[in-house]
Amino acid sequence: MHVRTLTGGLATALVMSFPLLGGQAAAAPSGGTASPPAAARVLTYDASGAAEFKSAVDRGAAIWNESVDAVELRPAASGQRADIRVLADNGWPRALPGSLGKGTVYIGRQAVSQGYNTVRISSHELGHILGLPDRKPGPCSSLMSGSSAGTSCTNPYPNATERAEVEENFAGAASTRTPLPAPRAVPIRD
Repeated sequence: MHVRTLTGGLATALVMSFPLLGGQAAAAPSGGTASPPAAARVLTYDASGAAEFKSAVDRGAAIWNESVDAVELRPAASGQRADIRVLADNGWPRALPGSLGKGTVYIGRQAVSQGYNTVRISSHELGHILGLPDRKPGPCSSLMSGSSAGTSCTNPYPNATERAEVEENFAGAASTRTPLPAPRAVPIRD
């Protein structure tokens, strides 16, 4: 009996601490009417012009999909107009946000030739389209610190603050909420 009590207590402790470890809490059904979680806003991207960086762009999109619930980035279907266009060029990486969730990203070869990580660049530039500003200078743990973290930084993941900001930007995104205008009319050059 002591073993069952001990394992039952341990199981309860694990279930209660699971959210603290980054998991989701399991809730017992209640008699009330709980509203279902809001569906993620789906944004499509076209990386056909990303040349040698296409796999880095796909990985950057996957990182955002792993990191947030309110928005999901998917490759655009053939013939579909994408929300986000991703292009490769010989300049410096930059984003041209339109409205929230729409715009153009350039994966510039100049930064890559200087040693910056392509997946970090992709994830960072997609972060601009998701409404995040640059946060320079900043540590490597901040995705939006961009190039100020140096070439040795390869972290492509948004930190907790950045994830929360994107969740807030897209809160209720499945509704008919009007997209926010872009905060700048000029390119965001990283």
